This record gives sequence, C-alpha cells and structure tokens, in this order.
Amino acid sequence: MTLRILPLMVGLSVVGLVAWAARTPASLLPAKSPEPLATNNYCDVVTTLDNEFVRQWKERKIAPSPTVDPLIVLRRLSLSLMGTIPSLEEIRKFEADQGPDRLARWTQRYLEDQRFADYFAVRLSRALVGAEVGQLFVFRRDRFNTWLSEQLQQNRPYDQMVREMIAARGLWTGDPATNFITAAVAEETILVNDLAGRTARVFLGQRIDCAECHDHPFAEWKQSQFAGLAACFSETGLSPVGLQDGPRRGPPAAMGESTARQGVAPQVPFEQQAWPDDGTLRERLAAWVTHPDNRRFERATVNRIWGLMFGRPWTEPVDDLPNPPDSALPPDVLDLLGKDFREHGYDLKRLISILAAMQVFQLDSRHPAEERGYSLDEAEAIWATFPLTRLRPEQIIGSMLQAWSIRTMDQNSNLLSRVIRLLREIDFVREYGDYGEDELGEHPGTIPQALLRMNGEFVQQISAAAPGTASGRIAGMAPTEEACLETCFLVTLTRRPNVAEQAHFLPLLEAAGQERGSVVEDIFWSLFNSPEFCWNH
Repeated sequence: MTLRILPLMVGLSVVGLVAWAARTPASLLPAKSPEPLATNNYCDVVTTLDNEFVRQWKERKIAPSPTVDPLIVLRRLSLSLMGTIPSLEEIRKFEADQGPDRLARWTQRYLEDQRFADYFAVRLSRALVGAEVGQLFVFRRDRFNTWLSEQLQQNRPYDQMVREMIAARGLWTGDPATNFITAAVAEETILVNDLAGRTARVFLGQRIDCAECHDHPFAEWKQSQFAGLAACFSETGLSPVGLQDGPRRGPPAAMGESTARQGVAPQVPFEQQAWPDDGTLRERLAAWVTHPDNRRFERATVNRIWGLMFGRPWTEPVDDLPNPPDSALPPDVLDLLGKDFREHGYDLKRLISILAAMQVFQLDSRHPAEERGYSLDEAEAIWATFPLTRLRPEQIIGSMLQAWSIRTMDQNSNLLSRVIRLLREIDFVREYGDYGEDELGEHPGTIPQALLRMNGEFVQQISAAAPGTASGRIAGMAPTEEACLETCFLVTLTRRPNVAEQAHFLPLLEAAGQERGSVVEDIFWSLFNSPEFCWNH
C-alpha cells in the first residue's frame, strides 16, 4: 500500500511546486530597489581611465560609439558576473530604481550574490587547473571550485588566494587549495614542468614554458630560466597525509623526460630582488609571484578580469603579455588598473566595480566606422566600441534557463528549479561543446550548435507555453498584445521590441485569439535562435 501511495505523493509535491512558482503574475513582481552602496571610493580612478580613453580616441581621431541603453548594460553585467541574462524580476526592479549611481549599486548587488561567486569560481578554475578530469583520487575539482567560490564571496585579497594555491599543503579534500598542485599529477608523479608553465601563464601572463626544451627563438626566455622555475616545485611530493614539502625529489622533468636536469638550482627569471631567503621553495615562489615589485602579477590579473568582463582581454593572448613598460614612460591602462589593484589590497570586487563603471563598458557594440572613414578594426583596437564575442556554452544555457522563468533563478529558488537547471546545464554543455580552459579565445559557431538551439528537445520544452513557464504565464496574463510582446523581448533579449519587430509580431498576436500561447511559443523559439541571443552585445 505504501509503495503505491509514494508515487502519488511525489507527483502531488511536484504539482504543488509548479503551482507555487506560477502563482505570481509578471505584472505584480516586486520592484524594491537594492540597498545603496555604503561607499563609492573609486570615482577618481574611473575618471582617470575614462580620460585616458578620450585622449586616445582624440589622438586617433576616432569617435566612440554612443552609450548603450541601461538595460543592455545590465545584461552585460549579469552575463559577465553570473553567466546568465537578468530575470524579468530583476529588470522590473532595475527600472524602478531611479536613484543616483544605479549601475554602481547593481554591480555591488551582483557581486554580493552567491551566483557571482559560484560562476566566477568556475571561470577562474579553468585557467588555474585546466579543464581536464585530472588524476583520480588526488584531484577534486568540485572541492577546488567550492573553495574558490568561498574566497570570492568573502572577497579575500587575491594575492592571499594565490599564495595559498601555490604553497598549500595537506589533503586535496580537506585543504582544497592544494588542488592547484595536484591537478598536475599523473601516475603519482607531480609534473613540475606543467606547474611552472601554468604558474607563469596564469599569474604572470608569461609563456615561459615555450622555453621548456630550448631557448625561446623570439622572446627573451632561456631554457635555464624555465628549468630554474620548475625546480621551485622539486621539494613537493605526495604522502599519506596529502601534499607535503621535503628534500628535493630529483629533476624538474615531466613524466617520460630524461633526468639530465637533476641538480638545477631553483631560481626565478626576473625580479630577483623579490625572491625571499626564508621558507620552503613553494612559499618563496608564492611570495615572489605576488610581490608588489612584480608588476606582471597585477597586470596579468587585470588583463584576465578585463577579459571576463568584456569577453576579450585588453591584450591578446591573455597569457602572453608584453613586458611592463619602462617606468619612465606614461603608464598604460593595465598599469593604471594594476596600481589601483595593488594599492587597494588586491580587491577583485573593487577591480570589477571599476571596470563596470568605465565608459567603455557602457558603449554600444555598433559603430559606424566605415561611414566615418576608418575601419571597425581600428575602432575595436582602441576600445571605441564594445567588443562583440560569442557567449560561452554555459552562458547560453544559463540564459535559456533564466528565460524559462519569470522569477530570478538563484540559490533561493525552489529545489525543483535548481535540480532541473543543474541537470540541463550539464547535458547542454556536453552536447553544445565545451571550450575547455581556453576561456578567452575566439570560437566560431558551428552548424551542430545552431541545430541544437533550433531543434533540441530542451529548447522546445522551455519555449512551451505551459503552466509555470515564462511563456505560459506571459501568454495567459499579459493584458494586451503590446504588453505580451514587450515582455517576451524583455525576458529573452533584455530589451523592448523595435518598430520593425512590433510590425511583424503584433499582427500575429492580434490574430491568435485563443491560440495566443502558440504564437508566444513561436516568438520565444525565434528569439532563442536569433544571433542577438548568443552574443554579448
């Protein structure tokens, strides 16, 4: 008897959850504004940076794009910080907030949201430990991501996080920062060459690993410099109590390499004055990487965060920066941001707030370059227009899932919504194609990706005007066809339809009668498959 009743109870619970999610009409969503920022002490640096861009535009005689609609800025902010478009609930609150410094308050609001910490942790971890599965039993990506998320939520200084990742000891489960090291384990061997290369690329923006086998043919790096950097990990090994440091464990060689480098002295390739005398080799390396004199650290961090915010780093590729300019020369943008980053305790949230407040983050992605006598490449090169880049797979599925719901899908959503989101995201990213650790490279769209958005089962499900879905609630509750169409566009594209779009869709809605739901489904499907939905315009 109990076994027969159990499925019925589960079914009733699901129905109850769906009914609860659907009971609030879109028009009645709360519009309370976020709390104002306690302080906004970065106005001076934003003004300095804005003035520097204006100077460059005047020097090149290139006018910038106009400032974009505030809703598009909100969309950019949500995509870059949380991997999803804003919900209709957030849009209503944003538009109701007409106080000063609205964008600064909403940036702060998002930075305090658990979705930011979770999403940014995943983005950073791909650069820090790669995208491979890793060695079973000694690498736990889930623990590492959770640790990163906790650090971001607490706004722990980034230099402290980096020092812990490089020098941490213990078990990869109980001391998750050690996963930065154990990600480079293969068959119980720590691949110190891999660690040296990744440390230089991620934290210093230098591809010194190009000198692993011989002196670099173009850059300044020597094979001896790379070997010395790899030797900084030669004390590190696995033990029954986890990652530990002890006597040097032979040559800093990758698995299968010869042992000809045994006896190479640990050394750093530049800024030798920042190399401390005390501590284990990894502790000394961590102190050197994050030393205030090591300008490469702050510049590399700023360049990577810039890339995560704009979809394209300031300097490409993100892990191969030119040497810092001579101190006698005027500072460039990375230096201006890097100096502020260093002087304010390597505060990532402050850095992100500055980037979001800059004029370049709020420029339109359309630029009439050719009409004014120069190419679009010239305008993009000096950031006179917002760069267009494709959304990552997890951003596309995150946006689709958010467009499925009127309310914000976050850690406070009901359990059913969160479970559906997790399972759907995993399946979609696997089918769509994972970009791996190449976070900021250019990835052209493919025909299979377009077909998945057009014909995929999930797209059909989230477009369906069913009870509880956004399309179903809009179709059933919008008081007019104009309001219905406007809400469809806000939910999917975070903007209102233009005149041409109204002229196309409104007659279809007006002729639908009792079949309005079917037309709304078609509108949702069309907007999901529009190029605009898949780009960070």
